[in-house]
Amino acid sequence: MAQRLNFFAGLLATVLVVLAMSIFTVDQRQYALVFQLGEVKQVIAEPGLYFKLPMVQNVRYFEKRIITLDNSDPERFITSEKKNVLVDSYIKWRIVDPKLYYISVGGDESRARTRLNQTVNAGLREEFGKRTVHDVVSGERDRIMDQMREKADADARKIGVQIVDVRLKRVELPTEVSDAVYRRMEAERKRVANELRSEGSAEAEKIRADADRQREIIIAEAYRDAQKIKGEGDAKSTAIYGQAFGQNAEFYAFYRSLEAYRGSFKSKSDILVVEPNSDFFKYMKSTGRGSDKGK
Repeated sequence: MAQRLNFFAGLLATVLVVLAMSIFTVDQRQYALVFQLGEVKQVIAEPGLYFKLPMVQNVRYFEKRIITLDNSDPERFITSEKKNVLVDSYIKWRIVDPKLYYISVGGDESRARTRLNQTVNAGLREEFGKRTVHDVVSGERDRIMDQMREKADADARKIGVQIVDVRLKRVELPTEVSDAVYRRMEAERKRVANELRSEGSAEAEKIRADADRQREIIIAEAYRDAQKIKGEGDAKSTAIYGQAFGQNAEFYAFYRSLEAYRGSFKSKSDILVVEPNSDFFKYMKSTGRGSDKGK
């Protein structure tokens, strides 16, 4: 009885081991290639649970998702103007025919990357050689990327790969060339700035001279008008004084004397030296015509 139990236990263990070696799963992110004695017998693209012959068949998995090939160092290309430019690019690709991919590059992703990189670099070198620096920097950049994607995809299909996209991340001049360009740009900007400063200074002098001229004209006209108004006022004042003098000459003379007294004795410290019989004291000696008659 014990021997039978041991036999069935061993048989069950063997079945389980064989079953485990026969079952495999495929993820939705993978392709599965089933090999029998080194030959591809089946390509599985759908996810699920599958069976294979143990000890006879084996399975290899390949990436179904999009893979990015991004070069760490920029490549140097020559334009139609014989000028060097540094180009930083990347490639988006994926496996679409895993059997052809395995036959072409042995399923080695590094070999596939090398093949794609060489194809894209050769195409870019050809496209850049047809165009100027301006074209590759801004003018026809999108067109270059579209053409490169089409050309690279046509070649990549031969190894079971699809080129999803080819992008130029950066296109710039080498350091030694860009430094010279920046120096020329800086010199040109300085020249333009100096021209603008000179024009501004000349315009400022012109405006300043015109303002000074207008100032002198305004002052002269104001002085003329002031003198004219002052003359008119003096004339009116003289006319009024004359009219008042004509009406009462004695009162006018008396009023003028009072004004003279007020102007002469503004302060107690003022000293006036005149003769006692001077006309200046005329109205201090008498009060009017009646007093003169009494003398």
